[in-house]
Amino acid sequence: MADSIINLLVIDDDDINIFIIRKIVEKTGYKVNMVSRSNGQLAVEYLTEIADNRDIFPQLMLVDINMPVLNGWEFLEAYEQLNLPQKSDMYMLSSSVYENDIEKAKSYKAIKGFISKPLTIERLSELLRLVTP
Repeated sequence: MADSIINLLVIDDDDINIFIIRKIVEKTGYKVNMVSRSNGQLAVEYLTEIADNRDIFPQLMLVDINMPVLNGWEFLEAYEQLNLPQKSDMYMLSSSVYENDIEKAKSYKAIKGFISKPLTIERLSELLRLVTP
C-alpha cells in the first residue's frame, strides 16, 4: 500500500546527518514521518512514551554508535530491557569502519544490519520498501 505512512526514528547527534537523511527521505517518494533523537536516552524515553501507539511507533530505526549520554550500544542494551509491545526494523548507521563494530552489531537480535555512512537514497528506499505495510 503505497499511501501508507512509514514512521522512521533516527537516533543520531549529528545535525548535519539528520538534515541529509531528511533530504534523502524526501527523494525516496515514500510517505515518511521522520522523528529524530540526539542520543539513546532521549530515544528510550520517546519509545517508552509511544509504545502503545501503533500510528506513530517507528517501523524503521537508524541508530548511530557514537553519541553522548547513551551511545548506540547502550541504547540497544536499554531497548532490549524495554520489552516493547511493537518491534521495528533497526539498523546501525555509523561512520565506523571497524570490523569489530560490524560484528558487534550482529550480536544484537534487534539489529537487522549495519550501514556505513553516508546513507544513500537507494539504500534508504530499499529499507523503506522492506517495512512498507
